[in-house]
Amino acid sequence: MKKLLGAIFIALLGLSFVSTSAFADSTMGQKVYVRMLKRACMKNGIANGGVMAKKHTQEQWQSIEKAGKLNAEIKKLCPKARPLRKRYLKDVYDFLYNFASDSGNVPSC
Repeated sequence: MKKLLGAIFIALLGLSFVSTSAFADSTMGQKVYVRMLKRACMKNGIANGGVMAKKHTQEQWQSIEKAGKLNAEIKKLCPKARPLRKRYLKDVYDFLYNFASDSGNVPSC
């Protein structure tokens, strides 16, 4: 009985870690921006992620993401940036959306 309860507890604990990483996170998107895009974007006059996010409104970022053109838009704003992997796009979109020009939020990067 103890072994069964222990196995169930471990399984539930493992599932809780998997399920939380499946959702987009603007904090993770900010980290991805700093790590993978900041240097390339600074060469193009975009000083930080907040400046890049303010290039569009939330509605515009949403339509870009729904059209599947987020990498293309990032490339347009920062020509020296490499395309992001698919697993990072949702987090970066969440970051850009949360700090868009009409959001009133200011990131710390």
